[in-house]
This record gives sequence, C-alpha cells and structure tokens, in this order.
Amino acid sequence: MQLEIRPDPAEVGRARRWARSRLAGSGITADEPLAETLILLVSELVTNAVVHTGRPAVLRLCLPGAADEKGASAPVRVEVTDRSSRAPVPRCADDDATGGRGLALVDCLADRWGWSPEDAGKSVWCELDRCSQSRQSAAVACAGGLSAYEDLAFEAV
Repeated sequence: MQLEIRPDPAEVGRARRWARSRLAGSGITADEPLAETLILLVSELVTNAVVHTGRPAVLRLCLPGAADEKGASAPVRVEVTDRSSRAPVPRCADDDATGGRGLALVDCLADRWGWSPEDAGKSVWCELDRCSQSRQSAAVACAGGLSAYEDLAFEAV
C-alpha cells in the first residue's frame, strides 16, 4: 500500500493519519508500542523527504500478516521514495537545533534501515521486527542513547 506525498510540510500529518488507518486495518492496535514506533518512523522519513528535497515522494507500508508455522513473521517495512538522487548524509546539529536528528531516531528505533538509489531518486527505508524486544524498552534506551548523537545528526537530502 502506498500514499503519494506532495512537497508540503502539512503532508507529514496526512501521512501519519494514513499510516494509523492502515495499521488499524492490519490488526495492529493504536496503543501497541509497535504502532507508536511505526508512526514516529513514518513521520521522520516523510519529514525528511518533504523538507530536504522539496519534491513529491511516495510512502509505502508493508504490513505482513500473521506469523508462519514456525512463529516467525515478516518485518513491518516503511519506505519513502523521493525524486532526489542525493544520498542521506551526516550533519552536525547544535544542542539548540530544532531539527536534524530524524535519522538518528530512525537508526535507534528501527531494527534495520538503509537507503538505495531508485530510478531518478532514492528510497529510504526501515524495518521493525514484530517479535523484537519490547518497543517501550527500545524507546527508553533510544532516548538515553540519543545523547550519543548530540554532535552528529543525519538528514536525508
């Protein structure tokens, strides 16, 4: 499932609402830590695409079904494709900066993330394992661990 995103900061809220409705339709309830983490990741990746490229983008969610017979389930994937071929690059964010830490959050909260060139642009993605450690404990660890990112933050350009 996918949503086309216009290069407008108001689209970030629309992307979050759209993602919430898709999560509810897949059986992931809004109060689950997985859902809260996914919405935060959607917000960060869409914000990067809108703010740093100024071009349209596409948000894709892959919400796999139930676990297989071995109890394993496919990861949940968030992917944002934009029309800028510029790679995500590290940048320094001052302590007082109001932005510039989005991909540091993605790095901390997602089980995996990355990017790849795609046609005339790029795709930035992240995945969460449904059976991973408690999302609340991951969020707490991340909040404490973000101090490691005080001087280094990432932006997708």
